[in-house]
Formats: sequence, C-alpha cells, structure tokens
Amino acid sequence: MWRESKSLKRSPGLDVAGASGDVALLSQQKLSREGIFAQPTLLDRQITHMNRQLPAICGDALALPFADDSFDAVGCSLFAHHLDPDEVIGFAREALRVARYAVLVNDLIRSSLHLALIYAGIPLYRSRLTPTIDAPASVKRAYTLDEMNKMLRQAGAADVETETYFLLRMGVIAWKHPITS
Repeated sequence: MWRESKSLKRSPGLDVAGASGDVALLSQQKLSREGIFAQPTLLDRQITHMNRQLPAICGDALALPFADDSFDAVGCSLFAHHLDPDEVIGFAREALRVARYAVLVNDLIRSSLHLALIYAGIPLYRSRLTPTIDAPASVKRAYTLDEMNKMLRQAGAADVETETYFLLRMGVIAWKHPITS
C-alpha cells in the first residue's frame, strides 16, 4: 500500500458487479501514480464473489442502495452485456444518480468479426464452457457503440464519449453534466 499525503486527491468510486475487485484494485494502483487516492467500493449481488480486500456491499445494480451523488464515478467492467436494453437504461439511470461526475462502462462490442475471433480461438481456451457457451453468448448479447451511446443518453447522460480498444472492447464515459471547455 502507499501512504496517503495531503497532496493526494481523494476519489470515492463504485465498481458495480465488481466481484473480486481486480479492476478496482488495478485502477487504484494506477491512479495513485497520478496523485489520486481512489477509494473503490464494490457492489455485487453475491457476497461469495467478493474478495474482502475492498469495502463491498451486496446489492442490486438496478436499485443501487446509495444516496444521490455518493461517488465521484460509478463503473462496470464486462457487465452491461449481461443486461437487456431496458436494464442497461435502468442501471445507467441509477449509476448517474449516485455518481457526482460520470459513469464508466468497459464492455465487449458486438460484431461478426468478434464472433469469428471467438470461434477461431476455441483451441486456446482452457475451459470447455468458454468457447461453446459463454464467449459466443456474451458477444451475441453485447452492444454496438451506437446502441450503448443511445441507451446512456436515454438514461439521462448529458454527454457520452466512446472509444474502442484492443480485442473489440469499448470504453464509454457517460457524463452526468455537459462537458465544458
């Protein structure tokens, strides 16, 4: 762990469906190099998913058990594709409600290329369920950047920024308030 100093900015964040907290812990480490002391809290619906290294709450992503503006940012990684479009909008509304600034979404991008890559990689998977059930289903349920943008705007995001990353991943920031220059 690193030492907290007066020069570090404190930044509470919520990792929804954060499970073991791997993403939150990695983010915490990287942000500390920039002088930001991230204080992640995990939310998952199963206590057995959590690793007890970070503060954690059992709860429903569609009815977040927090007051308005409780966290600087709310994020989720590889979670949105598990939700139907109405549930994505409901989750985004809740996340924007409890976030002061933004909601961060890291997820798969649905595309025929992505599905082809999943099937091409079958010989590389260690689990027998991943190539035949989980991976193809996840890609088929994933959203395009346009679909995600529309759902987040429908949920009330003032601005939405989208980026694509390696292996057909999306990084999305849904801003609670309009971006000002």
